[in-house]
Amino acid sequence: MINEKRLSSIRRILKHFLPQIRPQINLILLSFVALIGETVFRLLEPWPLKFIFDEIIYKGFQVESLKVPFLDNLNSFGLLSLLAVGLVAIAVLRGTMAYLSTTGMAVAATRIMSEVRANLYAHLQSLSLSFHHKAKTGDLITRVTYDIERLREVTVVAALPLLTNVLTMLGMLGVMIWLNLQLALIAIAIFPLFLLTTTAMSRRIHKVAKKQRQREGVMAANAAEAMGAIKVVQALSLQSMLEKSFAKQNKKSLKESAETQRLRAGQERTVEVLVAIATAIVLWRGVQLVITHAITPGDLLVFITYLKVAFKPMRQLAKYTGQIAKAIASGERVIDLLEIVPEVRDSRWSYAAPLFQGMIEFRDVSFAYENQANTLNNISFKAFPGQKIALVGASGGGKSTLVSLLLRLYDPLEGQVVIDGHNLREYTLDSLRRQISIVLQDSILFAASIRDNIAYGCVNATEEEILMAAQLANAHDFILDLPDGYDTVVGERGATLSGGQKQRIAIARAAIRKAPIVILDEPTVGLDNRSERIVTEALERLTYNSTTFLITHDLRTAKNADQIFYLEGGRILEQGTHKQLMNIGKHYATLYHLQQTVHVN
Repeated sequence: MINEKRLSSIRRILKHFLPQIRPQINLILLSFVALIGETVFRLLEPWPLKFIFDEIIYKGFQVESLKVPFLDNLNSFGLLSLLAVGLVAIAVLRGTMAYLSTTGMAVAATRIMSEVRANLYAHLQSLSLSFHHKAKTGDLITRVTYDIERLREVTVVAALPLLTNVLTMLGMLGVMIWLNLQLALIAIAIFPLFLLTTTAMSRRIHKVAKKQRQREGVMAANAAEAMGAIKVVQALSLQSMLEKSFAKQNKKSLKESAETQRLRAGQERTVEVLVAIATAIVLWRGVQLVITHAITPGDLLVFITYLKVAFKPMRQLAKYTGQIAKAIASGERVIDLLEIVPEVRDSRWSYAAPLFQGMIEFRDVSFAYENQANTLNNISFKAFPGQKIALVGASGGGKSTLVSLLLRLYDPLEGQVVIDGHNLREYTLDSLRRQISIVLQDSILFAASIRDNIAYGCVNATEEEILMAAQLANAHDFILDLPDGYDTVVGERGATLSGGQKQRIAIARAAIRKAPIVILDEPTVGLDNRSERIVTEALERLTYNSTTFLITHDLRTAKNADQIFYLEGGRILEQGTHKQLMNIGKHYATLYHLQQTVHVN
């Protein structure tokens, strides 16, 4: 049954979903009223049969029976006809009430879960990169899709019928006590035995179901990871290894599913046996009472009917325990995500950033990823509006981390990142990031039209602005040559376009923002000479008059920067123009000469 731990989980889920439940409260209340109506008509269902037995078949039976004055004035045929019509009317009314309660609750549950899913998706988008680096994508997708759907489905398929049956059971037990206390006590005596035999089994079902849901999340994560890296998987012939790993997890999941089904089937059979025992005892004693004229045959008929229906919730509870347990486990997984607080978030006192001038300053900034040594150590510098800053040095020196702090994807452990004299934490995240454009080495495009991919840089962009951004990025001509022009839908992650084409669309997406700050992270790596030349021209137009940070390993592209920072071990070892650093003749100069030698050879 439902133990304290289960109740605590349900309360936790309801507490989190209360904001979504409140707008649907009227619909839920109407559904509940219909549910009460269904219960009332279900209680009335066997009564026409009672009157048929007592007033027609066994009329004159020597025992005091329930008398309805207007029925006494009818002859047997009229009474039989009225009761037959009554059976149909009660069934129709009960069915109508059941329809109204089920559809009303289904609509309410769908609306609630749709809003919860939207909130969960938005919450995932707001969680810090440190969370996403540790989380498995497939598991997150499972929580957003399958776990939410499980909650909605169980609300309508299991929880509502159980509530109906529990209300019916309570009503019928009340009527049974009114009809005959002795027989009612026999029926009630079975409840403690039922509780003892099912509580432990329900707990086991919940435990196995929760473990299975966690394993399904792991499987989904592994599958998503493999599909996302399918090129590497096939190139390294990893299919067999990954298939074996997936098959192992799948086998364990199936075993746990079978265990859940076995426990649930055992619980259902136990309940059926208990119900059969209770029915047999009541029937044995009830017939004796009928023979001694203590009750009427109609009373016994109602009693037996009620007994079977009243114990239906037990069978239903046994039947749906596995589903309810899985739903609670799904709800806990959803709540676990919703309760994660983003490490980087707007403060209570943050405000929308004004238009940036582009004055950027790092003041004694240090940063470390979780449980790792510092990636940046006491970084301090100034970048003036319109300057181009090149970040160079060996891989792992902290270049990408530095610009991540500028975007406030992370917050520094020590020090401050300042724009136009104000700490980044003073600004809302959205207003900050909207004024920074970024072009990555592997620019991500979405499975949408080229027009939409460019417009993602500025959601309110006009058609004219989209065209101008594409022209600035040297993308307009090749876009027009595509089968559907700007309406051409690109493959997932831009797989249907060449590297140069993807970069130019990414530059157009960055250009449409007209941002005063631009970040370029190895934007020309992997391109052929012609594509590199075209992309470089587009980048020069993109960064005109913008404060620009260029991450590059090719010192030829850093040569014309206003300032060059050579980073190594999380520190700026050298800083200056190309000419100044060459005169110093240390790290930068050594690396530059080495690259020149390689290019010449």
